[in-house]
This record gives sequence, structure tokens and C-alpha cells, in this order.
Amino acid sequence: MAGDNKTKNQKTVVFLHPDLGIGGAERLVVDAAVGLQKRGHKVVIFTSHCDPAHCFDEARDGTLDVRVHGNTLIPSSILGRFSILCAILRQLHLILHITLFTSILRDVSPSAFFVDQLSAGLPLLKTLLPNIPIFFYCHFPDLLLVQNRQSSRLKQLYRIPFDVLEEFSMGYADSIAVNSGFTKGIVTKTWPNLAKRTDLKIVYPCIDTSVKKEGGQIEALPWSKPPGKILLSVNRFERKKDIGLAIRAFALLSPERRRHTKLLLAGGYDPRVQENVQYHQELVALCDELKLKNATTKTVVAAQSLGNVAGDTEVLFLLSVPNALKEVLLRSARLLVYTPSNEHFGIVPLEAMLRGKPVLAANNGGPTETVLEGETGWLRDPTDVKGWSEVMDTVLNGLGEEELERMGRRGKERVEGLFAESQMAERLEGIFEEMERGKVKGGISGLVLGMIGAVLVLGVAVGVVVLRRI
Repeated sequence: MAGDNKTKNQKTVVFLHPDLGIGGAERLVVDAAVGLQKRGHKVVIFTSHCDPAHCFDEARDGTLDVRVHGNTLIPSSILGRFSILCAILRQLHLILHITLFTSILRDVSPSAFFVDQLSAGLPLLKTLLPNIPIFFYCHFPDLLLVQNRQSSRLKQLYRIPFDVLEEFSMGYADSIAVNSGFTKGIVTKTWPNLAKRTDLKIVYPCIDTSVKKEGGQIEALPWSKPPGKILLSVNRFERKKDIGLAIRAFALLSPERRRHTKLLLAGGYDPRVQENVQYHQELVALCDELKLKNATTKTVVAAQSLGNVAGDTEVLFLLSVPNALKEVLLRSARLLVYTPSNEHFGIVPLEAMLRGKPVLAANNGGPTETVLEGETGWLRDPTDVKGWSEVMDTVLNGLGEEELERMGRRGKERVEGLFAESQMAERLEGIFEEMERGKVKGGISGLVLGMIGAVLVLGVAVGVVVLRRI
């Protein structure tokens, strides 16, 4: 019964998240919020942006109390630049709006804060509300995310103060957690001083293990029926996800070995994001270069009709798939091909294993903690395209249904035993209680930074208004 999961010490947990869109960080936030809510806690999520057309179902269907504030003064970027500066200012604006400018937060009466992705506002938050414990979830050091991309020397210099601020501001959290042992190692290496004075905890992301048996109102797609076989990739259309690896490995299969097979490349795609648009175009060009017949669809209806008129399509791009369609794809797939290298954790492999599907993933990063070689899937060097192709061939033409089902059962058991939503909620609940019992850090030393932040918010706001009027 639902009541059995409720805790006697009910809390009001306030989440602060920059942009509640669609991505791994957002999925974790939503799952954590839902899990805590199921255990009897009150949850409120404050964010600077949440587009009902581009967010998870729980954020728009009333499951969660999502409130958008702090988005009226500072744009998300200025002429396509200064994104990190704007993100910090928007977070400061959000904090000031709900704490000083209005009584919104006072009316909510929070017991604890759950902050993730952006730590810059923690000193200000701790200064304004010194007695409320702050939990910070570090998905990955932001400075490393930027360094992994090609940057000019000027941009690297521009980033220095933000990189310093990231470590400094994280120190104002009463407790810090990361999403995997891999990320803990990276954080410890990146910020050794922070790691020495902070007990970095590991809180694995989770998934809802109550898998829906139906795909909503979406019927099984025509090209997923026997003798059709599906190799599925689910990722945002970003270059770091290395979706091209799946295409190159698929192309190494002879036409006979990949007969009746489709490689479906599904995932997050936002036409406003230049990289999404450009990378999709690059992947289409790669398919053309490798002589793989491909097609792109953006709607469920188009995806269903496409199978009837283009049965010989080998690579199909499905952009911004809704949850119901993703459910159908996961159930229909023979293998999940998860291509990112050094992924901080990776939720999609868990989703596939929960549905009894084996996973092929890179032999680094988070998947090494979730996928068991030879038992729930395979781990291969992302530079060894032939090795990836050989696994695809094994799944398509080598393994019998009995062996695939055995791997599927093992994967499902692993997810339910280690990565269930209830387990993550219990872990977070324990951390909140630990913070409550412990000595909460003071925030007076963050007052200067908070005041500077407030001045910056007002200054940039005035500047934006002036620019818009010129």
C-alpha cells in the first residue's frame, strides 16, 4: 500500500533547478521529486523555465507542483552568448524573487533544499535562510563539460571566474552527492580540497520500475512486427553522445546480415538548439555517405505511416519522442545501443534492462556500474567500431530467443534490485535526516557574494531593458 512507504517525519523539500526541460538531469530531478512525494513528503519545484511542450509528463500533468519564477529580467543568453553568466543571474533572480521580493517561499515553509546543476546561488541562499539545510546534487563538474568542447583562448579566460565560483559555492551545501562512482572520482580529482572537507555521497539515479504495459494510445509500429528487428538508440542529438558510432557499426554489417533490421535513432531534439539541428544534419549526411537509406520523422503519426510506405528504410531518425512512443520502442527493440563515452551515469540503459532488453554500451563511465558484461549486455571500446558491429551481428543473427530472454530477466532483476525509484527516495530521505541532525553551516560569510549577485541581477536587468528599447 502507498501508505506503507510514508515516513513519519514528513518534510517539505524545495527543489531549485535552472531549466526543467528534457534531459538526464531533469529526469533525475523529476524521479527524485516523485519518489519523495510517494514517501509522504511535500515537494515544490522552482525553476526559471519549463515549457509544457518540452518537459517530462510529471512536470506538466499535475503530478508535481512546478512553479516558474525568476524568468522576467534576465534572458537565457545575450545574442546567443554569455549563457553561463545568464544562468547564474537567473538563479540569483529566482532566489531573490521567492525569498525577498515575495512571500512565496515563506508560504511554502521548506524543511530542506534540493539544488542541482548550478551551485552559484548557494551562498546567497545560505545567507538568506541559514537554518534550512541545502543538499546539492552534482551531475558533473560544469568546468569539465565546457573544457570538453572546442573553445577559444578568450572563452577559456572568460570561464575562469565561473570555474572558481563553482567550487567555492558548492562548499555552502550541507551535503553533496554525485550520480556514480565514476563521477565521484572525477569530482575528487577536479576539486581535491572540496573532497577533503566534504563527505561526497553517491546517490544513483533511478527509474520508475512500475513499467506500463501499454504504449498509451500508440499502436505497435508496423516496422517493429516480425520478421522486423530493431536496434535502438535513445539519446539527445548532441555530438558528445556519439550517435554516429551506432551508424558506422550498423553499416559494417553486410546487407544480408542486417536484412529486416532497422536502426532507430530516437531522442531529444529541440529546433531552437543549434547543435541539435546541426548534428542531426551531420548524421543524415553520414548515412548518405555510407549508403544507408534513411528517413526522419518528428511525429508519432508520421512514424506509423512511414513504415507502410518506406519499408526499405534502414536508419530512421525519430525526433523528440514522447514517453508513450519511447515505451513502444523499448519494448520492440532487440538491443539498446548506448553510444556516449564517459557518460556520468546513463538512465536509458536502465530503462532498456527494466524492459528485458540487453544493452551495448561504452566500456567507460556510468554504464560500467549498471551493465554487466555477458549477463545484461556488452561493454565495448567506443573506438572499436568493428567490436560494436560484431555485438549487433550476434544479437541479430547469433543468439537464440532463449538466451536473449535470459539476459533480459537478469537485467530486469538488476534494475529492480539496485536502481528502483523507492531506493533513491529512501537514500535522499536518509541524507535529509542526517542534515537535520547535524550542524547546519552558517551563511554570514556568503553575504558579500549575495549582495554582489543582487547588484549584478539589477544591473544586467537594466542593461537588457535598455538594449531592447534601442
